Amino acid sequence: MRVAATRVAAAPAPAPRPLLVLLLVLLVSAPLATGAAAMAGHVLGGVKENPAAANSAESDGLGRFAVEEHNKRQNALLEFVRVVEAKEQVVAGTLHHLTLEAIEAGRKKVYEAKVWVKPWLDFKELQEFVHKGDATTFTSADLGAKIGGHEPDWREVPVEDPAVKDAAHHAVKSIQERSNSLFPYELLEIVRAKAQVVEGFTKFDILMTLKRGSKEEKIKAEVHKNLEGAFVLNQHQPAEYDESSSQ
Repeated sequence: MRVAATRVAAAPAPAPRPLLVLLLVLLVSAPLATGAAAMAGHVLGGVKENPAAANSAESDGLGRFAVEEHNKRQNALLEFVRVVEAKEQVVAGTLHHLTLEAIEAGRKKVYEAKVWVKPWLDFKELQEFVHKGDATTFTSADLGAKIGGHEPDWREVPVEDPAVKDAAHHAVKSIQERSNSLFPYELLEIVRAKAQVVEGFTKFDILMTLKRGSKEEKIKAEVHKNLEGAFVLNQHQPAEYDESSSQ
């Protein structure tokens, strides 16, 4: 009687060690690469202006945090006043670029701060805090307003003044809303600014350089700030005249 021979399948030869290591590296790195690719468009992005953020509770909190951290590091006694301007940059989280006012030894000064925030890690760090000069916010008295007197003349005011910047941003926003353009307006520069106070409310005459698509243009805008602090664009027009001319 013939007995059939039984063939035992041989075990597969072990893969060479270098190949196994390569496979493990690919398996581990694939999810990381996918995540990195998804974030590629957001890492180290450009700084974007956010006019609405200057008056937000978040920016106010970041401004206070920046001043407190600066005080701790420098053993200083700055007193936070307000955030004048807020910009954002997407990094691994968000880098907040803040222009803020704080009082030092009774004088109001302007500082620029950078605060890095990673919400998912509950991480917040002051990256930079630089003194930029004295605050230039003007008052009615600075503009020569006199109760019961004659209407004051227009006066030149600093283009860096927070009130001027607020008026300019409001003008750009209003111009965009009234425009049928598919391209948004971008404020490139405040060339000059004038202001006058009449019975408590302020008028601003602002010459700005705006960008729309690839086109740059100068716009002259008159913005009013009422007693409640709200801005209203009164009128605007292209400015094709000598910038140094007075109204």
